[in-house]
Amino acid sequence: MTARDLWNTLEDLTNDQFKQFQWFLKQDGIPIGFSAIAVARLEGADRQDTVDLMMQKYGCPGALEITMKILGEISRNDLKQCLLEISSRQKDPKGHDGVPLNSDYGRKMAKLGETMAKIKLMIQERQMKISEISRSAEFSSKSAEKHIADSVQAFAVLQQSVERSLANLIEAIEGKREATQKQAAGFIQELEKEISVLTKRSSEVEQLSRTADHPDFLQSFSCLNTIPPTENWIEVSVTPPSYGGSVGTAVNQLEDIFSEEKEKLFAKAKLKRVQQFAKDVTLDPDTANASLILSYDRKQVYCGDTTQKLPDNPERYNPAINVLGKQSFSSGRFYYEVQVKGKTSWDLGVVKESINKKELISAIPENGYWTICLREGDKYEASAVYLSVKNQPKKVGVFVDYEKGSVSFYDVDSADLIHSFTDCSFTEKLYPFFSPGRHYDGKNSTPLIISPVNYTD
Repeated sequence: MTARDLWNTLEDLTNDQFKQFQWFLKQDGIPIGFSAIAVARLEGADRQDTVDLMMQKYGCPGALEITMKILGEISRNDLKQCLLEISSRQKDPKGHDGVPLNSDYGRKMAKLGETMAKIKLMIQERQMKISEISRSAEFSSKSAEKHIADSVQAFAVLQQSVERSLANLIEAIEGKREATQKQAAGFIQELEKEISVLTKRSSEVEQLSRTADHPDFLQSFSCLNTIPPTENWIEVSVTPPSYGGSVGTAVNQLEDIFSEEKEKLFAKAKLKRVQQFAKDVTLDPDTANASLILSYDRKQVYCGDTTQKLPDNPERYNPAINVLGKQSFSSGRFYYEVQVKGKTSWDLGVVKESINKKELISAIPENGYWTICLREGDKYEASAVYLSVKNQPKKVGVFVDYEKGSVSFYDVDSADLIHSFTDCSFTEKLYPFFSPGRHYDGKNSTPLIISPVNYTD
């Protein structure tokens, strides 16, 4: 069996069947015994790329086995049978032209055929390795560009903070200097006025002192013998302001800004780490309350203003206005994002498989619900406890670490952690949980939207 045989088989799939085929490759343990190929690697992969990824992940026999299992799952048993026939022909105990292998010629031809097959396989392996290295190099280059852009943005923020703090500091110092100069100018102006008055009086007294027994002397003496009123300037001084305090305050404020920006960078880095565990989540119509309207691609849900006539099967929520994800998880870590912009009420999180969908129960961990919710447009809760949220999130990320026993919720745009459930005891399958809330006469008609995760390591 060669990679070309697998490629030819995938070429016979319709686009929808190929998408289904890739979906199975992304799921851990589906088919049983096979681990998933990373979602990020399958994104945008065509049929040839998909074959390369399977050969790298499972080897030639494993790639053949998982291909046949998935073909059975998507009801393409005709292609599965073709692969079986190709594989059987390649294992046929006869050489070229039906020559029995027990002849010397047959044995040598078989040996030569094995050598040729090994050489072709080595060539294919090296071609796939070239593709893998090229993709890794391209991925590394894009990752480097993203990190450079993030670094430039982060340091630009810090630089702007420094420049803004310096400008504010200079403005404060200039303000103190201007106030001091204004005070000094005022004192000088007053002193110069007094000097002018005193100089005039001095001239008048000197002139009077030269008058000898003049009739005007006695008349002017009483007026000129007193000193004009003046300020007591002994205690008056201009004290230079302290500029060191301003510098210290500015530096302390700058440290606070740096600390805040550092926390933002750490938060974004942490979110990036959990985003690598993104899974392709879709809604399960069999679990949806009859009032819920699901989009064709099973990525959006909102509450309609009428109730649909649907069979009340055991899996369907009734009366609660809820719906579950189609995919379940019982190990590892998984992450998904939901757009909540424009909504006044919603619930998100995960629930255990055995929850009772036919009763209204409290959404608390003891009942198998690890969820948060929005009520009345601005009240966020988890297990009936109000949450302190810095900014109203437009997109919420949900991250589950099954083995660690934690469920965390993130504001995707700011990377802030909204809430975490810790020390959880998971003992069964978990399903993504969604409730878009009631219609409320159109005030809450915006859908919840399961969004693609924009992740670049």
